[in-house]
Amino acid sequence: MINLRIKRAYEPRAPDDGRRVLVDGLWPRGLTKVDLADAVWLREIAPSSSLRRWFGHKPERWSEFRLRYFAELEWNPAVKALTLIIAAGPTTLLFGARDEVHNQAVALCEYMRGSPSVEDGPPS
Repeated sequence: MINLRIKRAYEPRAPDDGRRVLVDGLWPRGLTKVDLADAVWLREIAPSSSLRRWFGHKPERWSEFRLRYFAELEWNPAVKALTLIIAAGPTTLLFGARDEVHNQAVALCEYMRGSPSVEDGPPS
């Protein structure tokens, strides 16, 4: 089982956060680079701008958003980078959205937990 969590970027660092990875394509409003100095910003793993705009954090579009985002992730080379980070130890995916249930970090966490390469660890 992988040790992968999610939390809002606005929440303070917790001792069990491990490696913190900001997975938004846009920097969270009101936060400075100093606020997230301990986080890696993996903006390439975020949904495309067109998908993000289409979704608009509308819960009624959540199921379709997940399907479209998963399809984007299938060819996204940033998935390999995230896989290596997760395999190295506890990881927390950070997001800026107000909706803590319907956002790309929730979908990405689900996708990564279902990915056989994450469960197996990095290739030898």
